[in-house]
Amino acid sequence: MSEDESPPIQPIDHELIRRLHHERIVVLGDELDQAGGNRICAQLVSLAADDSRRDIRLWINSPGGSVPAMLAIMDVMRAIPNDVATIAIGMAASAGQFLLTMGTPGKRAALPHARILLHQGSAGIGGTAVDVELQADDLRHTRDTVLGLIAERTGQPVERVRQDSLRDRWYTAEQSVDYGFIDHVAHRLDELFPVEPRAVAGLGVPA
Repeated sequence: MSEDESPPIQPIDHELIRRLHHERIVVLGDELDQAGGNRICAQLVSLAADDSRRDIRLWINSPGGSVPAMLAIMDVMRAIPNDVATIAIGMAASAGQFLLTMGTPGKRAALPHARILLHQGSAGIGGTAVDVELQADDLRHTRDTVLGLIAERTGQPVERVRQDSLRDRWYTAEQSVDYGFIDHVAHRLDELFPVEPRAVAGLGVPA
């Protein structure tokens, strides 16, 4: 391979994806873009269609990303009948923090050394004066919506969330429990995979 050539893209491990799907695990493991948001939404809907009662687990290790994709995932999480347990591993920043906090109350966790980042994010605006004004109004509406949802799920006053989000603010797993981003710090695998009832063929359930 010459110096100008990029290294080959590694193929997706389809067996790993299949096993994760079987365990009802969805992973946000990179920066969230529109394609990643669509994939996660589709996985959530597919798992809900497979079984509308069992929990779905969303594992998050992400620096953040697209706000529209983030809000789309949250809407699907709320629309499906399943509880969605969220788990932070490594880092849950910005959009990652938001989705972590939007998990089902009582089922939001972080591993001991996970770090959570709260901030408002940023977006470039340009164009004519009218364009700038319209974009600024939309950004304010989106910001207020997101901060209101975080306040609702954490139990913090909206004004405190707004003030805390003005600058990048990092939280440890324990601090995230205190703030209300998550409900507990998970130290063992069985805390993330509680025993759930499964349908058994032959007991009124088709094989």
